[in-house]
Amino acid sequence: MLSLLHIENIAIIESADISFDKGFNVLTGETGAGKSIVIDSISAVLGERTSRELIRTGAKSALVNAVFTGTLPQKWLENNGFPVSGEELMLQREIQGDGRNACRVNGRPLTVAQLRELGRQLLNIHGQHDGQQLLDPDCHLDYLDSFGKTGALLESYRAAYRSMADLRRRISELEMDEAERSRRVDTLEYQIRELERAELRPGEDEELDARKTLLRSSGKLMEAIQEAQFALSGSDDSQGACDLIGEAEGAIRSAARLGPQLDELAEKLTALRCAADDAAETLRDFSDEFDFSPEELDQLESRLDVIYRLKKKYGPTVADMLDYLERSKIELEQIQDADDTVQRLEKELDKARKEAAKRGAVLTKARKKAADDLQKRVQEELRQLDMPKVQFVTDFAPSSGQDGMDDTGMDQVQFLMSANLGEALKPIQKVASGGELARIMLALKNVLAEDDGIGSLVFDEVDTGVSGRAAQKVAEKMADVARRKQVLCVTHLPQIAAMADTHFSVEKGERKGRTFTNVARLDKDGRVEELARLIGGTAVTDVLKQSAVQLLEQAEEYRKKA
Repeated sequence: MLSLLHIENIAIIESADISFDKGFNVLTGETGAGKSIVIDSISAVLGERTSRELIRTGAKSALVNAVFTGTLPQKWLENNGFPVSGEELMLQREIQGDGRNACRVNGRPLTVAQLRELGRQLLNIHGQHDGQQLLDPDCHLDYLDSFGKTGALLESYRAAYRSMADLRRRISELEMDEAERSRRVDTLEYQIRELERAELRPGEDEELDARKTLLRSSGKLMEAIQEAQFALSGSDDSQGACDLIGEAEGAIRSAARLGPQLDELAEKLTALRCAADDAAETLRDFSDEFDFSPEELDQLESRLDVIYRLKKKYGPTVADMLDYLERSKIELEQIQDADDTVQRLEKELDKARKEAAKRGAVLTKARKKAADDLQKRVQEELRQLDMPKVQFVTDFAPSSGQDGMDDTGMDQVQFLMSANLGEALKPIQKVASGGELARIMLALKNVLAEDDGIGSLVFDEVDTGVSGRAAQKVAEKMADVARRKQVLCVTHLPQIAAMADTHFSVEKGERKGRTFTNVARLDKDGRVEELARLIGGTAVTDVLKQSAVQLLEQAEEYRKKA
């Protein structure tokens, strides 16, 4: 369960520490006081999407810490490298002004995606938008699959469906009319002939570019080589460096007979002479081998022009063009053999279609079994929520996809209801009032949450549109749920607030020209004052206080009986 929530610089909350208890916890307060900010903070520390706009004006960052105690998702923690000893887990998320997030579990960093995975195993948040999902028939199948735990069957079906869809796509690509096929064959044959006629070699364009650069610089190149040759080898009228080094070497070796200390210098001069001779020889070889003619440059530029024109059609490099040539040959062969290929793929498609239909039928059967159970359990929940006459049914229709299948299976599912005795079943979105919708959603969420293994539930003003006797039934239902799981609820209804085990007041005030939100745990007297305000508004009278005391006494009696 969520034991402690620490909030810093989130919207109008500068700093708050909230210690939640097991059982039923409620937060009440005036509209705009900051109740939803507490829920937003819980959502943020669980890794859900948030925004730097949440950061309090003037602060550089915002921080939320949450401590969970009791049964923890040990398997996930171990598989992701976060082993935990004991029964306490601290999540932390810091939201910085530049949009970056720093997330930690027990002080060790993790990604936002990992935090979201972990958070969804610790706590579920049900907000007002859930009612809109209930009005959307596209969400009904997800609710049913979640209840029936058909995930493995759905994935098995989807694998077969994707295989079938891929075969259908490949057949469609091969099935073209005769005129289109003839045009494509002509195009491919022309492109193949053009590329083969060019006789391209891998890397040819780079080699030709390098040779062109060399040839265009041939004059300067030969001038430099000749100057280097003259410096090393000399001419008929003067000695070069090789001869001069050789003379120096001979002189030192003659002197070395008289002074052995010159031997090392003589060796250095010998090595220098050999290096100079090698360099002179290399220059001579390069000069002899370098064969330049204007005709070669013309031929080279002509070849590069051919390659350039082909690049504009088939790819930026010779390698890309050769790859295009190979793919064109394969496509041409496939088109020419298309009839045989289509016949083969049609047989494979028929098998894939039967396999997908087989797996889809298994999925449908599991869904219908789950639907029967869901209907019974939701109607029982609705009976407890003072809606005994309401009929709730899961309606099945064949999928409108090709062959009666799409990516979700072979079923279209929507929830139908009849609000009054004798009325025909109709889609929920057409007949449910606001109060009915809130109770149906509460019933559905309660059924879905019974076996999900998650220890805490948060309800953010899901009681909108509920009043009177219905409000009392919703309060009792939440109290019942709180016997199995920790429940946190933001509410404006005194009946629900009175039923809580722990009551927090969220108040907004001003200090030094800034708005601040304070969250306080209420004692009995504080609860009486707050309930009286919820019943009658700002003017709290003795009569309203007496009504608040009666509400608390009735709630206590209900909890004792249950």
